[in-house]
Amino acid sequence: MGKSEVTALPQRQSQDGQIWDSVKKTAFVLGTGLLTFAAFRNTLTWHLQRFWGASGDFWQAQWTKLHNYYGGNELILFCLGAMAVPTLFFWVYNALLMFVDLTGKPNFITRYRIQQGKNEPVELARLLSAVKVVFCNQIFLSFPMVLFMYVYMQWRGNPCSIELPTFHWVLLELSVFVMVEEMLFYYSHRLFHHPSLYKHVHKQHHEWTAPVGVVAMYAHPLEHIFSNMLPPMVGPMLMGSHVATVMMWFSLALVSTTISHCGYHLPFLPSPEFHDFHHLKFNQCYGVLGVFDRLHGTDLIFKQAKAYDRHILLLNLTPLSQSIPEPAKEPAGKSE
Repeated sequence: MGKSEVTALPQRQSQDGQIWDSVKKTAFVLGTGLLTFAAFRNTLTWHLQRFWGASGDFWQAQWTKLHNYYGGNELILFCLGAMAVPTLFFWVYNALLMFVDLTGKPNFITRYRIQQGKNEPVELARLLSAVKVVFCNQIFLSFPMVLFMYVYMQWRGNPCSIELPTFHWVLLELSVFVMVEEMLFYYSHRLFHHPSLYKHVHKQHHEWTAPVGVVAMYAHPLEHIFSNMLPPMVGPMLMGSHVATVMMWFSLALVSTTISHCGYHLPFLPSPEFHDFHHLKFNQCYGVLGVFDRLHGTDLIFKQAKAYDRHILLLNLTPLSQSIPEPAKEPAGKSE
């Protein structure tokens, strides 16, 4: 065995270890999330059944009523589930965030700001400009893509069937959706960071180095199509999913990306430190879960930053900027 082979062996072993670590991390995240979701869903269903006195499957009963109300008009049902409901979740959540960003109140929320001193408060004209772009993206791009998705899903099967999928099948589908989105978003996002595309397309999204929630969908039309819409759409299209599952998935995806861009690391919500760091540094943290960033080494600078230590689920009311503060800067001109 040559010297170069001896040197390369530890490197390959280290890389294999990183890949295996990424696989374990992904399995842990998905497994924990699905178990928590299963427990929450079953508990919620039980309480709803007792509260309304429903018999049988509560969710199936509600879907049957909705299906009958619209006379089985599948186009309306699909647009409600895949477009109207997720969009409503997006704007309700962002309306609350925009109020906080514009007023700087209540302090209970603003004290969890990630990039201290930024957007305190956010400029109204700048925010309204972003809102206008988001509205245009949703109306002129998202809605036509949902219509295309409906045509494909109709050809594939029956996405608005009166019978809902089993709960366990929904869990399996959500796992597939997460993995497909992680892969497609990472590579499409990283592609838009190529210099030839960045200055013409993705630079618009990065005008916000300290993002706010609504910026999640503030993007050039090409980026909105290939990086915002296609990654979450492909999974349901591959699986031939029911519109109820699509509704749940799109709503979760929009709320999740809003949290990633909101600029606040709030208690008991997923950490936005990973993507916030991407907006701050541009060339780190391209993915959602970080699996492909670990694989390709595009999180190395992030791991050396305090943001990495703060990239956890906050389970108390003390802001992580206080419990894990940035290192104090040395006085200018001080030498070792």
